[in-house]
Amino acid sequence: MSHETMWAPWRLNYIVNAVDKNEADPAQSGCFLCRYRDDTHDAENYVVDRSVHSLIVLNRFPYNNGHLLIAPREHKATLEDLGDVELLDMQVQLRRMVKLLGLVMGAEGFNVGLNLGRVAGAGLPGHLHWHIVPRWNGDVNFMPVIADTKVLPQSLDALYQLLRADLATVS
Repeated sequence: MSHETMWAPWRLNYIVNAVDKNEADPAQSGCFLCRYRDDTHDAENYVVDRSVHSLIVLNRFPYNNGHLLIAPREHKATLEDLGDVELLDMQVQLRRMVKLLGLVMGAEGFNVGLNLGRVAGAGLPGHLHWHIVPRWNGDVNFMPVIADTKVLPQSLDALYQLLRADLATVS
């Protein structure tokens, strides 16, 4: 089988802005979650919502349409770094976002996960975050098998607007 090159120039921003875990101030480094925690450019940054302790962002490099990240607002790398109140808040937000994705997108299931540390697959190992990936029966088509490619049927902008429009309906 021959492989064709697929260009993904939007990924360069992810590569260039990778976090250096030795940075003294994560908000000034490549940690986009720290930059977004109090920013006012929510639509541009795809920040779906914030709570006192949590930040919810659309993943710019999604595994599937509707892929969200839930992170503590503070730069924390491990579960042990979180206080009980922070941990509970993020789990409440996780529950809200699963409900929202089910309502807005009709998701039939979800993959929810947390990669702790670079060797575990964390792309941003200095700032822990949960992934919520909505799933549908039959959502895996031939593209990942034949072309090692994912097809996303909706733009991030369109999805962001849908999620924000219905955000107040979930508690």
